[in-house]
Amino acid sequence: MAREGTGVQKIMVPGTSVKSSKEALRLTRIYPGIIYSTAGIHPHDSKSIIEEPSTWHDFQLMAGAPECVAIGPCGLDYQRDFSEPCVQKEIFERQLKLACELQKPILIHERSAQEDVLEILTKFQPAQPIIVRGFMGTTDEALKYLERDYYISLTGYLCKDKSDTGVRKLLEDGRLPMERLLVETDSPFMYPNTRASKLPQHVKGGLTERSLLYLHRYCTFQRNEPCSLPAIVEMIAAFMSKKPEDVALATAFNALKLFGLSQ
Repeated sequence: MAREGTGVQKIMVPGTSVKSSKEALRLTRIYPGIIYSTAGIHPHDSKSIIEEPSTWHDFQLMAGAPECVAIGPCGLDYQRDFSEPCVQKEIFERQLKLACELQKPILIHERSAQEDVLEILTKFQPAQPIIVRGFMGTTDEALKYLERDYYISLTGYLCKDKSDTGVRKLLEDGRLPMERLLVETDSPFMYPNTRASKLPQHVKGGLTERSLLYLHRYCTFQRNEPCSLPAIVEMIAAFMSKKPEDVALATAFNALKLFGLSQ
């Protein structure tokens, strides 16, 4: 749960397999109106559906639950070979078809596979919102998504991005409209290391004592938690030369609208 005072009021727990989607849905019923779930089969876990075909029926039931507000993360990941590309594509397409039937937003996970992801999305042409979560690509890749009116979700990866063409450049150049921006933790991963040597001084200087307090007190051993969101928002604001409260308001509004969360 988010700590009191962090400003985090809603939590979305993503399912990345049949098992974790079931657990995420269970949590929504323990904390109704606070926790929401997604049903997804991560590209790495795609082969599990092929190995156990009967689990697809269970996945469909979870995806159709009202507490489940999106389908995904689903997509393609060519950086690792936990599942063969052909298997990833098959399971990605099955999830897209299900999302279109249910008319639920789609969370996309993509690593080194943008061309194939866009080709498959063009094939299905879903009418509902598409969110590219945990974006770690280049400015050019982001613009290709934005041209299609997709949303871009950012994480603490900002602290790790050292390229001249990546996420930081996208923000600094004002190429990512706030109406297309979301923030997430991807906890327990993507801890925002605010002490990173490559983090510009003006970004470090934009971090408030309050956000750093929650980050360092509760994200023990660099295990990411929802309470890191204020720090992520403040860093994004510094890169964009905007007020943190404006970024917080815009991203909160986008999330409420996209996923139909109660206020």
